[in-house]
Amino acid sequence: MQLRGLLASSEMLVAPFVYDALQAKIAEAAGFGAVYLTGFGTAAARGYPDLGLLTMSEMVDSVRTVAAAVQVPLICDADTGYGNPLNAARTVRAYEDAGAAALHLEDQVWPKRCGFFAGKEVIPLAEMAAKVQAACDARRTPLVIIARTDALQPHGWDEAERRARAYREAGADLVFVDGIMTVGDLDTYAQRLADLPLLYNGQLLTVPEVAQRGFRILIHPAPLAIVYKALRDALAELKATGSVAGANDPAAFGELIRLLGVAEALELASKYGG
Repeated sequence: MQLRGLLASSEMLVAPFVYDALQAKIAEAAGFGAVYLTGFGTAAARGYPDLGLLTMSEMVDSVRTVAAAVQVPLICDADTGYGNPLNAARTVRAYEDAGAAALHLEDQVWPKRCGFFAGKEVIPLAEMAAKVQAACDARRTPLVIIARTDALQPHGWDEAERRARAYREAGADLVFVDGIMTVGDLDTYAQRLADLPLLYNGQLLTVPEVAQRGFRILIHPAPLAIVYKALRDALAELKATGSVAGANDPAAFGELIRLLGVAEALELASKYGG
């Protein structure tokens, strides 16, 4: 219900990409009203490319861990629902039980691939619409169902729009055209589907500029690249020089300890003689 309240407000909701509980807690502490559990990042954290190699059970395990770590709503990647309409219904129940506030299902052929990779294929519109309907019917909570289409790259805007409207009619709370590569396409997205509640995945423009185009949710991928680059550079520096500048930062370590609630955990332990 918390997420639906946020979506009913006049402000666009910004949910940064995260793939573990620590990142989610950092995003929450920074003041974001929601976080987005990325399938690309979750697969990467397990050492896999985003090519449909992550299973539903692995993703649900991550949903459960991240949802338990924060109070803000968790929006989740659910790939294709991991199969047919029955699989999509099961996916909804599993994500609900794990604590998700929202999930998105996509219309790619399985095994899917990252929305910004070339060579995507999509299933028939009617098949995806049935999955959206099954997902909506399976809900036992106010879970927000987001329908994603990847038809833009292989079929163009007419087909992407046709699918987005069909998925909304099938019951999706929001629709999501993925693979937006240019500001021109972002503007086309906002204009052609202006009457629908829309999600945008990307960072082509600033948050206020995206909000001006009428989107309800922005899932922002910046943290994914930043974390990778920072860790890559720090480890390269450690290997080359034997140390990392700024790594011994007591203030930052103290902040991390507070974020993780160490004092509160120790106080609770002492209550029971720990």
